[in-house]
Amino acid sequence: MKTNQLARFAAAAALCIGSAGAFAQVAVVVNAKSPVASMTAEQVSGIFLGKSNSFPSGGTAVPTDQPDSAAVRELFYTKVTGKNTAQVKAAWSRLVFSGKATPPKELASSADVKKFVAGNPDAIGYIEKSAVDSSVKVVFSAD
Repeated sequence: MKTNQLARFAAAAALCIGSAGAFAQVAVVVNAKSPVASMTAEQVSGIFLGKSNSFPSGGTAVPTDQPDSAAVRELFYTKVTGKNTAQVKAAWSRLVFSGKATPPKELASSADVKKFVAGNPDAIGYIEKSAVDSSVKVVFSAD
């Protein structure tokens, strides 16, 4: 009987851990001193898909990406652009091949993205909402 209860508990715990990503929130962040106050999903999507290279208030946007292995990357692209990472890679391959755009700079983690954005007034990136602090400003939230 105890073995059966332990197995059910383990299965329930695994299900909870596995579904945690479904409830994660993504914050699109800019430098804390940036004049950009907020952005729409379409504006953010345009920057991260190479359709635009400027902020709504003007100025060049320097997008930063996360590694393919980061769960926040898939979540960001799915929620904000409506594309999965494979579709995003394909789109960027076409843009790079045609010489029309350069893909976002890829950084190793949310902590690295936050540090880069905090130190660069033109940078924009995405991190887990739980990682936001006063060094960056949230301009869009994908819940």
